[in-house]
Amino acid sequence: MINLIVDDKEIKVEEGKTVLQACLENGIFIPNMCFIKTREHPHASCRLCFVEIDGLDRPVTSCTEEVREGLLVKTDTPAVRRLQRMGFKLLMSAHHRDPKECPVKGSCQLIRIAKHLKVGLKSRPLELLERDVDEEVDLTFFTYYPFRCVLCGKCVYICRQRNGQNLLTFTNRGFDTMIAFFGSGDPADLSCHHCLACANVCPTGALVLKPEYSEAAGSEDSSKVRMLVE
Repeated sequence: MINLIVDDKEIKVEEGKTVLQACLENGIFIPNMCFIKTREHPHASCRLCFVEIDGLDRPVTSCTEEVREGLLVKTDTPAVRRLQRMGFKLLMSAHHRDPKECPVKGSCQLIRIAKHLKVGLKSRPLELLERDVDEEVDLTFFTYYPFRCVLCGKCVYICRQRNGQNLLTFTNRGFDTMIAFFGSGDPADLSCHHCLACANVCPTGALVLKPEYSEAAGSEDSSKVRMLVE
């Protein structure tokens, strides 16, 4: 076991884990959107999980830092909070939804992070940005809402893990990037309506199962999928 100190609290974790995973497993929340335990090479794309580590001259992403004996970590310094709040505001600058209309209020990671950082869910003082994407997109089994999506990539990753191929993938470039569905042929030949892992792992409700498939949906416990990211 590895011993490290986080915010003056000593914790023990298994060797090989990241600082982010060590903190989450010990009840120390660090804002994150793209983290998945089983991902061998973390994307660090959300730019939210910053921490300060003794001996380093600047905050680093905790999902890319492996634990080591005697590590001293701070999760709530002014420099860390400044980076996290700016990263969060950048995400919200492309998120065109009123929090009151959020379909996943109880489990929305954006709401949890906003409360943790003590910031609002609006992009202010940043301008709300316009993207050249549709409000809703038909993805066979799901309705995809691009303006709720933060491009964390969890759905793409979990789809590959469960199906051995990418039925979901990224399309377009830059600011107009979104999720696309590559399934073809008869939907009955696909396993999506018995899996639903992509919808269960989505932290913002950007993927919603269509009503016509809800009765045939598999009974897999969504908590098993959530265990990959919490």
